[in-house]
Parts: sequence; C-alpha cells; structure tokens
Amino acid sequence: MHKIRLIIQREYLTRVRKKTFILSTVLFPLLYLGLIVGSGYITAKSGRNLNVAIIDSSGDFSAERIAKANAADKSSKLTLVDQPADSIKGKLSNLGYDGYLIIPASASRDTTMPKLFLITTHTMSMEGSMPVQTKLNNIWRSVVNEKLGIDEAKKKKLEQSDIILIPQNMNDVKASSGVATAIGTFSAILIYIILMLYGSQVMMGVMEEKTSRIAEVIVSSVKPFQLMIGKILGIGLVCLTQILLWIIFIFVIYNITAASGKGDLMSGMVGGIQDVFTSTNMPLILTCFIFYLLAGFFFYSSLFAAVGSAVNEDMREAQSLSFPLMMPIIFSIATMSAVLKDPTGPLAFWGSMIPFTSPIYMMVRLPFGAPETVPWWQLGLSMAILIGGFIFTTWFAGKIYRTGILMYGKKPSWKEMLRWAFRK
Repeated sequence: MHKIRLIIQREYLTRVRKKTFILSTVLFPLLYLGLIVGSGYITAKSGRNLNVAIIDSSGDFSAERIAKANAADKSSKLTLVDQPADSIKGKLSNLGYDGYLIIPASASRDTTMPKLFLITTHTMSMEGSMPVQTKLNNIWRSVVNEKLGIDEAKKKKLEQSDIILIPQNMNDVKASSGVATAIGTFSAILIYIILMLYGSQVMMGVMEEKTSRIAEVIVSSVKPFQLMIGKILGIGLVCLTQILLWIIFIFVIYNITAASGKGDLMSGMVGGIQDVFTSTNMPLILTCFIFYLLAGFFFYSSLFAAVGSAVNEDMREAQSLSFPLMMPIIFSIATMSAVLKDPTGPLAFWGSMIPFTSPIYMMVRLPFGAPETVPWWQLGLSMAILIGGFIFTTWFAGKIYRTGILMYGKKPSWKEMLRWAFRK
C-alpha cells in the first residue's frame, strides 16, 4: 500500500504542478464560454443580407406592406419594382439586387400562395434564403388576414390562443423538464469529454514510461499491477481536482452575479441558477455526478492502461486498439437524445445498468427526479454493477498490463491480449 501511495503521489504532483494543468483549469471555462459566444457572434455577423426585387403581378404586395416588413426585420431587404423580369434578369448586380421573384397574378384570387422561385445568379442554400421566405410569409399572412376580414385585434387573439403544454410531475410540482434536460445534457457531455481526455492520458502515460524504459526501473521495486493502480488513481485525483476547481469557479461567478443587482443580464443569470437549485435535487445530482465520473474513469482507464502497455511508440497502433473502447462512449452520446425523450424507457434502463454506458445514461436520467423517474433500487443496482465492472476490468487489465509492459518489438492483437489476460 505504501508503494501504491508513492506512485499516486508522483502521478498527481507531476501533473498538477505543470503549467498546462493550471492554464487548462483556469482557461477552459473561459475559452469554452468565449467559443460559444464568439461562434454565435461570428455566425450572426457573417450572414449576408439579401436584397431581392419583387415583381408583383397580383397587386397584393404593396409598397406599404413591403416597407413595413423591411422595418420590422433587417435580415433581408425586399424592393418592389415595376419592371418586367426580362429587363432586370441580365443586370441584377448592376441594379444592386441579389435576386428577384415574381408574385403570380393568381395569388390575388386565392388565400393559398403557390410556390415561389427566388431567381439568383448563383445557387443558394435553403438556409441562406430563409430570411426572405420568413419576410414573405409575414406579408402574405397580413394579406390573407385582410381577405378573411381578420383585423389586428383578432390577429393578436389568434396568436395568443396557442396552447402551451408544460410537463409536470405530480409528486414534485417544482421540477422543470427544461432544467432537467439542460443538466442531463451538460453532465453527459462533461463526463464524455473527461473520459476521452483523461483515459487517453492514462494510455499515453503508460506508453511513455514503456518506451523510455522507466517502467523497467519502476517494476523492479513494485509489481506491475500496483504500478497500474497507482497511475490510474493518481490521474483520477488530478481529474477530480480539476472538476472541483471548476465547481468552485462556478460558485464564485454565482456569488458575484448575485451581488451585482437586478434588472440586467447578470440578474437573469442569477435567476436561472436559482431555478436550477430550486427545481432539482442538486446535492444528489452532484454526489452521483462525482461517483459516476470517477467510477466511469476507473472503469475505462484500466482498459486504456492495458492498451498503452501492449503497444510501443506507434500512435496508429494505439488508436486502432483503443477505438473499440471509445465506441460505447460515443454510442452513449449519440443516443442521448433518445434517453432524454424517454428517461424511463428500456434503452434508458438497460443503458444505465451496463457499465460501459451507465456513467452517461444515468446522469442523463437523474435530473428528471429520483425516486420518481429513477427508483432508488435502479440507482443502487447501477452503482453496484459499475463498481463490480471496475473491479473486473482492473483485474482483467492488470493481467494484460503485467505481460505487455515488459514486451517490446511486437505488435499485439486483441486476441493475443485476451490470451495474456486468461493465462494462469
């Protein structure tokens, strides 16, 4: 036990003292926030505002309606022209138009608009033409309302008559499905990133010690199994330290925004955070998040360590052997929407029991409520199976690690690694 503690201490202090750890801990939340805000800003600013000429043969698209629509929405511009299509077709760019469309005369005799064709000099995407379509639909609705005798007062009543359906748990009326979906999605994605990131770190660390022959020196004093366990636990503590620092960072932001007053964006953020704490059992979610994060990390890291011990310095070989280990994690994220849609369905239940997918699936389900959505027996059984899976994979990977860490110059296969694992 003393030797394992020394290995854990070495792995932990070596990584925590690195500048990369400090920078990633502080900068990752800021960079992630900046990426979201920046990508949204760039997307909004990079869009092109189209100027489209309207050739109206129906008489319904008056200059007044078009001017009103342009004033309400600046994402595109419609211009009513009295020239025939043939006279502007060959000189769109010279006239300052990106395209033109013709409103047929038949539109004045019906309340159903036929298909319209936006004629441009180059092929446009459906998304690029969407602002023009939205503006045309708004104008056409006003035309149809006038034909049907629907004034502005009736129009507002019709717009306000839509049914808003809000799911509500009869056992917990404060629960919010929107908050539960957001927490479940965020938790699952965070666990996915950490499993992929730190699992690969375990594999890379084992490969580096093997290729530099440090492992030969270390295993002269400790058993290979002790070395593997110490490395996994040390990197796991690094992961936990970083997560705790991020949680502290979030609480600091919360306290700062709470003291900044109301009536602005910060107060809206505070209100959103308060909704999260009042509509969900946050102590349970945080406790289970840490458990599934660490248990899932230990489960996968032992297998990544086995792969790292079996390969040499060839990264392509390591990627080919580790890809089957990544498939369940990728599958969990790919099917997460199905679990969000039905957190009590068969996929959600069995996925939260199987150790390969339970860290992500269970954290998607838990925010929807326990014991209403996730009964206590399911949560306890999932935890027990995951712990048992970690013990088995540690034993399984340890036998591969014991042989692979001292083997050089040979490219192993999964079949050969299984033979190492079950060798007496």
